[in-house]
Amino acid sequence: MKKTIFGLCIVIGIIGIYGLFTLCSIKPYTENINTYTDKLTDLPVDNILVQKSKRIMFLRHGDKVVRAYNISLGKQPVGAKTRRGDNKTPEGKYRIVSHNPHSAYHLSLKISYPTEKQKQQAQQNGYSAGNDIMIHGWPNRAPNLIFAEIHRKLDWTAGCIAVTDTEIEEIYELVKDDTPIVIEP
Repeated sequence: MKKTIFGLCIVIGIIGIYGLFTLCSIKPYTENINTYTDKLTDLPVDNILVQKSKRIMFLRHGDKVVRAYNISLGKQPVGAKTRRGDNKTPEGKYRIVSHNPHSAYHLSLKISYPTEKQKQQAQQNGYSAGNDIMIHGWPNRAPNLIFAEIHRKLDWTAGCIAVTDTEIEEIYELVKDDTPIVIEP
């Protein structure tokens, strides 16, 4: 009886993981951030640059790279976010508006999406532009061993920018509210 229950749990676990993979988008080649490590400085962060196509985020001081991170994006990473539920990560110029120490994703920094123009465009088309776009860590209840592999290989968020828990701890300390962020295709 115990072997049957154990076997059933294994099968359900495999189906669950397979289901998760089918709901996510497989990342293209991710640029090796180690190529930027010789350029890192200890200057204060005054802007953030996200390059979606390379799956990389730079914390910068002017044009100088302070830190670089490989990222995961929304499950539909190509194109700009236009509506709630499209699973796309926004593109454009925004600001960090707040820090959340009680996030469901370890820690998070809220991005000022949508802009007034994006809200108006969505309303004119009869839908919501969405909101709650963040830079965040992994889900609080996710098993780290499994999630580390998922994070490396898949775009899994609903439109947010995800990094590891260790990385979001560093970002949370380095980035201040009102920091500009540019998200490029």
